[in-house]
Order: sequence, then C-alpha cells, then structure tokens
Amino acid sequence: MQGIIHDDRELRATATGAVRDEEFFREAKDVRVLTRTEARRIDRRGRFVEVVNLDTGEERRIAYDKLVLATGGSPVVPPMPGADLKGVFRLYHPADAVAMRKAIEAGEVRRATVIGGGLIGMEATEALAEHGVVVTIVEMLDQILPSLLDFETAAYLRKHLVAKGVTILTGTRVLRIEGEEGRVRRVVAEEGAHDADLVLMAIGVRPNTKLAREAGLEVGRSGGLRVNKYLQTSDPDIYAGGDCVENHHVVTGEGCFVPLGSTANKHGRVIGDNVTGGRARFPGVLGTTIFKAFDANVGRVGLTERQARERGHAVITAIAPGPDRAHYYPTAQFLFVKLVADASDGRILGAQVVGPGDADKRIDVLATAIHFGATVDDLPDLDLSYAPPYSSAIDPVATAANIIRNKREGLAPSLTPMEVKAKLDRGEDFILLDVRTPGEYEAARIDDPRVRLIPVGKLRARLPELPRDKEIVVLCQVSLRGYEALRILAGAGFRDVKFMDGSLAAWPYPVVCG
Repeated sequence: MQGIIHDDRELRATATGAVRDEEFFREAKDVRVLTRTEARRIDRRGRFVEVVNLDTGEERRIAYDKLVLATGGSPVVPPMPGADLKGVFRLYHPADAVAMRKAIEAGEVRRATVIGGGLIGMEATEALAEHGVVVTIVEMLDQILPSLLDFETAAYLRKHLVAKGVTILTGTRVLRIEGEEGRVRRVVAEEGAHDADLVLMAIGVRPNTKLAREAGLEVGRSGGLRVNKYLQTSDPDIYAGGDCVENHHVVTGEGCFVPLGSTANKHGRVIGDNVTGGRARFPGVLGTTIFKAFDANVGRVGLTERQARERGHAVITAIAPGPDRAHYYPTAQFLFVKLVADASDGRILGAQVVGPGDADKRIDVLATAIHFGATVDDLPDLDLSYAPPYSSAIDPVATAANIIRNKREGLAPSLTPMEVKAKLDRGEDFILLDVRTPGEYEAARIDDPRVRLIPVGKLRARLPELPRDKEIVVLCQVSLRGYEALRILAGAGFRDVKFMDGSLAAWPYPVVCG
C-alpha cells in the first residue's frame, strides 16, 4: 500500500525473482498445488480430505498418510453497522492493500480512520500518511499496542505519531460506520463522529481452526490448534503450523497466539523434517516483534511488565533512554529502552525498545539472552561489539541491566513517571528536584510549585537549600544525572531520596516549554 513494494508478485518471489506459483512448485519442488480449491472436511478415520474446486464445483477426496494444516489466521470483524460499506477494508490479503492504494491514487481518500491501535493499525497508519492521508486511530483500550507495550513505552510512541499528524483516540469504542450512497463517509465513536473516506478494520487476527475443530482436533486456551514440540496436533498423523496454531511461550510455559511470518517459517522446517521421518523440535516463541512507525523503530520481546505481574512475578524494571551509539558520533540516534526482570533472581523476562536508533540490534540481543535464561547480572558481561559508529562503550541494554542491578542492591530507589504523577495529583508534600541545566529546564519542564531546579554540578554546594525532613524525588533528562544526584544526597545523609525512572524522556504527560 505504501508503494515500497511496487508489484504484489514480489511478495511471492524468490530472491532471484522466480514467482512461487503452481508451476514453480511443480518444477522446482515436485509439489502439486491445487489453487481455487477449498478443503471442506477431514475424515481422520478414512484418512482423506474432501475438497471442492471453486470454479467447477467438482468434489473429490485426497488420501493422506500425514496431513499438514496451515490454514492461517482470519481478521477479527465485529458485527458493526456499516462494516459492509464501500471503502471499509481489512488487510487480510495483498489484494486489500492494492485496492486501498488504488482508491488513494484515484483521489478518493483524504481522511482515513483506523479501528484498532495494534500492530496492523500502526503499520497501515504510516503507509496511509505517506500518501498524504489524514489518519485517525481509534483504540478501545487505554493505550495503543496494548498487548505489545507497557504504558510509558506506548506513550512515547504515541507522542511520535501525534508529532507526525496522526490523531489517536484511546479508551473509546466505535459504535458504527456511516455512509452515503453505499460508500463510507464517517465513523461514529463514543466520543464523537469523524469524517472518513476510508476505514481500516484492524482489530486483530484469530486462528482459523474451523476445519480442524470440525475434525475433532484439540484447541488450546488461546484459540489456536494445540500442538506438541514436534508440531503434531492431538492426532499424531496431523501436523499444524503457522498462524492457526497455539505456540509454547518460552518464558511462561503457557500456550500463546503469536502470528508471525518468522515463526511460520520455523514451523515449516520442523514439520518438513518430521513428516519425512525426522524428529525435529520447535522450542517455542518469545513474542519477538519489530516494526517501523515513521522515523521510530519499535521492538519488543518476552513479557511486558503488566504481563509479568499478571503471572505472579515479583517484577523489577528499568527505563534507560539514551543514544544508540557514542553520543558524540554524528549518526547517534535516540532509543527508549525498558527492561523487565524478576526481582527475586534477576532473570530477564522481557524488554521494549522504541526510537529512531537501532532497536533491532538490541531486541535481538535481548531475545537471545532471554532464550538462554540470562539474568541482569549476565547481560553487562556479554562481549558486545563496540566502536563509536555502532554503539556506546556500555550498550543501552547493558545500561538498563545495570540500573536493575543497582535497584536490587538498594543503591537506586526509584519511582515510575506514573507514580510521580499520582503523587503530584494527590497533593503530596515532597520535593521534585530537577538537576538539569537552566537551559534544559526552560526548554521543557514539569509545571508544579514542588519542582526545584538545582543543576547536578551545583548540588553539593547547595545542599543546605534542601529540607532533610521531606521526600525528594530527583529527575533529569534520561536518569543518569538523576542517579548521580541521588547518590550525592544519600552520601550527605538525606534518607528519603528516590529518582524518577527514565526521567523527563519517559514522562508521558504534558510539559511546559519555553
């Protein structure tokens, strides 16, 4: 839809340009592909599949020794008035993207509404905006990407999207889609109506298991087909892979539905080995996900803080905003890193990385570490590559791990930005100590009478200005100076001092500028 891929046939082509069509599979793989043919029923006792040719209506039976189900996923489409209007799309097939692009290029689309603030909605938003379309995202929950990111990480991404001209409405439901002369014209949500020439239903995807359920195969709690480590279903002669299955989550040990092309390809290797006599195993997934949102790279792996707490972990987290390489190098870019660990043993449970910097490198390091059960003590010991054009001397993921180590050792008591905001809203009597420079303070600051500005370089000389009988919460731009100030105050005998995790870079609320 965005136009980066000019021909949808490229999506089916090999790296050398050969299109993977029926002839390709027959000639190169000795595999017979039946297109325009629907599988209607699996007879497990008779060991055959009933199929019908959709063009001729001819029905036939195909016998099997081993059967592989790869029925994929289906878009979630709620029973919403107006969902059948012209101009309402679901990104389920490349033809949907082609149709959307044609409508845009024909000048039919000036405003679009994306229903759903998940992964599909985010990727489609950039593509629409790149064509000059004004985009509104409507998400029922209180943040975008609710299953992928924690609140503060999603809030950072939200600010980036809003800066690109995207309107984001969270905590509101779409009631109906309205049109004129059969074509969509507006979306009516709980908080009001929004003009729209195009609507994308991006609420989510569910596993397509109808055929398997009717055959009596077991389905897991996530709704996907239950498979074992060899990707066999409850019938050992029937295998399943791709978006129709429930995967094993490496961290939780639970079944999970994580529809990704990378996982489907791994499934294919395992199933291919096993149906031909092998015993390959699929170890599971971490939900590793990455995508691009305008200038921001957004990645996550493992569990979010919320997901970890829901599963009973004693959670400890760190937010480590900063440059993705040596700060003085001209190509350095910002990254917002959040690390989630178990407070009891330091085991890394998950992470989120957002920003214009190299997020993929950090997510891949963290995915490897989590897969092998690494702790926050292990992560800084990894011998990662370093040179100023590529990284800082201490990589951002190591910095995040060191923050958690300091917290576990009692050196860095902290509050999240949300906890600090709650204290301000409750009217609590404490000092919010900003240790940045006056220039930084004037550029952007939290507007509250409890805020005091003392640059960290002046703090030792100005300690008498601070009361010793009040709680002091220290902030800076990204937490480094805040932690330094905390240690200065603790060394001077101040007993109730904390720093704000992530500091102003992680503050998801309005600030005063100028």
